[in-house]
Amino acid sequence: MISATKLKDVCQRKRATADDLGASLARGGFDDKKAAAAVRNWQKGLFKPAPQTEDIRRLAEALNVEVGDIAAWRSSYQYAPMSARKVRLVTELIVGRSVQDAMDILKFTRKRGAAMVDKVLKAAVADADEQQADVDQLYVSEARVDDAGIRLGTKRWIPKDRGRAHPIHKKACHIHVTVTQA
Repeated sequence: MISATKLKDVCQRKRATADDLGASLARGGFDDKKAAAAVRNWQKGLFKPAPQTEDIRRLAEALNVEVGDIAAWRSSYQYAPMSARKVRLVTELIVGRSVQDAMDILKFTRKRGAAMVDKVLKAAVADADEQQADVDQLYVSEARVDDAGIRLGTKRWIPKDRGRAHPIHKKACHIHVTVTQA
């Protein structure tokens, strides 16, 4: 996946416009105008149309940089069985740190969400390693937790006074971790 901030910074340094880059991206079903519009969207952080691996490689060649200089690797855990509020406490500890420091912090953090975040971080690092990134230079650029609502199958009631009942809501969350090369 392309990192929007890195792509924008590299384009400013190299003084490359979206129209110049669009010409290098032209392929079947993707003419110059559509390619230039796609590059503008990618610079804004909108990934419609989604960039393919070949598009990222062609962009890197057009900008005379390596693929790792404009790429980011993501991983997520959908519907993690825990409240988003509790997992956010853990993700705030690792943002902006190197991957090795983040793994060490998660190893010694005494929160239940630390194990879930560690799995997601390891998956993102494995994806980066598979695409020939330098694992020693990776850092956590983004760690985000979104609320996923009430977990399915956890609808229960707790009895209260005078015959009333209050619902027990067990929450779920989505954990997203993005790593990039320094």
